[in-house]
Amino acid sequence: MKVLFIGGTGIISSACSQLAVDRGIDLYILNRGQTSKRPVPDGAKVLVGDIRQPQTVLDAIGDAMFDAIVDWVAYTPDQVETDLALFQGRTGQYVYISSASVYHKPVPSLPITESTPLYNPYWAYSRNKIACEERLMRAYREEGFPITIVRPSHTYDQTTWPFQGRYTVVDRMRQGLPVVVHGDGTTRWVMTHHRDFAKGFVGLLGRPEALGEAYHITSDEALTWNQIFRIVGRAAGVSDIDIVHVPSEMIHAYDANWGDGLLGDKAYSVAFDNSKIKRLVPDYVATIPFVWGAAETMAWFDADPARRAVDEEWNQLLDTIIGRVRDAYPR
Repeated sequence: MKVLFIGGTGIISSACSQLAVDRGIDLYILNRGQTSKRPVPDGAKVLVGDIRQPQTVLDAIGDAMFDAIVDWVAYTPDQVETDLALFQGRTGQYVYISSASVYHKPVPSLPITESTPLYNPYWAYSRNKIACEERLMRAYREEGFPITIVRPSHTYDQTTWPFQGRYTVVDRMRQGLPVVVHGDGTTRWVMTHHRDFAKGFVGLLGRPEALGEAYHITSDEALTWNQIFRIVGRAAGVSDIDIVHVPSEMIHAYDANWGDGLLGDKAYSVAFDNSKIKRLVPDYVATIPFVWGAAETMAWFDADPARRAVDEEWNQLLDTIIGRVRDAYPR
């Protein structure tokens, strides 16, 4: 297969790029030629172009045809329109990377399936993804544009933590300072290691059965947020972390960006039915539990002092929120 990735060195896409090459796919990666902490895998061919400047894309790909094109960096309907104009007639499959945050919030029932309604009144990011999906479905029905929609949930690699604040939160754990967990910490959340995600995703490429369909690809492991933070603490060598529970609405009042992601996604328990992807890719199974992933991430941060940057503004924000909660509810 001949496949084009627009992007291909991000958190999710880097593992997919590596696995695609490992499986013998003739992979082309279009990006702006800038350096990344996730290198292009050996065997992939790099094309230099900027998807936000369509002529550079046309210059880079020439008259090439592809079995599949994947856009990892389309977030808004106007960006999807650019892809429709560029790639109509050039590919047997166009894969759009949406998000599992498009599913109805609050979640009406569990587990979430691909037929769960799409509705998110809280988060503009998710509403834009819904609008992109709707435009692409019209293009499939009315113009024959060969789409497949993929909805990752919370997918991570060794460079990321599952909370706002990055290493600053881990540093607080190591110093014995309190950390913020939204709600009461008992809602369940699903995180998927990017190497696990890649196994399901690469199996979709070039599959005619996937055209006109949407798939989520997630782990089957659902942990409470209290468990997630304690797993990170143990990976950091801290046996007992000081958790302060804060309502998501209160967090939103202090930081709208953080709060949007909570009220529009992370504040609700989730669990996903992955039977649809497993029917098409029978060997798909997520095998990396978060306790292993957290250890891998901690090792990555500890390997280089430059990665352990502490954001003092974030520290001050957390101290302010924690102080407000403890003033209201003294222990």
